[in-house]
Amino acid sequence: MIVDSAIPAAVRPPVSAVQQWWVLTVRMITPTLRNGELATQIVGSIVFTIGYYLPLKQMMGAVQPLSGYAQYLTPLIVLQAIWFAAISAAFRSATDSVQGINRRFRAMPIPALTPLASRMTASMYRCVVALIVSVACGYVIGFRFDNGVLGIVGFVVLVLLIGAALALIGDLIGIATQNPEATAPMMLIPQLTLGLASVGLQPVERFPEWIQGFVRNQPLSQWVYGLQALAGDSSGNAPEATFAVLGPGLAWVLGCIVVALALHTWVSRKRRSE
Repeated sequence: MIVDSAIPAAVRPPVSAVQQWWVLTVRMITPTLRNGELATQIVGSIVFTIGYYLPLKQMMGAVQPLSGYAQYLTPLIVLQAIWFAAISAAFRSATDSVQGINRRFRAMPIPALTPLASRMTASMYRCVVALIVSVACGYVIGFRFDNGVLGIVGFVVLVLLIGAALALIGDLIGIATQNPEATAPMMLIPQLTLGLASVGLQPVERFPEWIQGFVRNQPLSQWVYGLQALAGDSSGNAPEATFAVLGPGLAWVLGCIVVALALHTWVSRKRRSE
């Protein structure tokens, strides 16, 4: 067969970074619909609600300043659900690393940030599910938004910012450890420690004096203050949504994101050189 050299060879059309991001994102979201991960996320939010509210309502309900313990507790339930969603980010990142998928991506014509962007998008999908289910559970036990539309928008934005920070930390842990089995304990221990020693369960004055400084200023407590302020309360006793109340929580979020991104860049460069 004679091939006409004048006919140009077929040229593969370029693939955009957006298309690559979308394909990689679907790759991580689709399995959650059939492997039980989405159901686990939903059940986890329900369990957090039942596990905190039922045992503590009688003990803590009378010592908190809001109209009901559900109004006081729901921000913590939301944060615990979001943190639980971030564990999946750590597990997925570690799994991709140990299976060599990240190394394969580095050998392909894919922008360096595309795999991370797709993992973060999948993590935010889990965070949105966690937010919706946990707020719905809060409504069942008596939580209500009482600060207008702007308060609701601010509540959602702050939760998703926190979710992005936690997911980025989880992704960093996964890449750094390359050990899927180790990611859950490394994420759960801080979650339980900060959750139990936070103002999300009871006012800071109810803790022993020697630990009140830590309880008041640790990130989870500052996020609870911010979410309580944005949610509002019919009693008028919720913190006001001022910069003095929201600022520390935002500073913790942005600080976590900046530090996690810096460490992520360093670890990724180290992995590429190996």
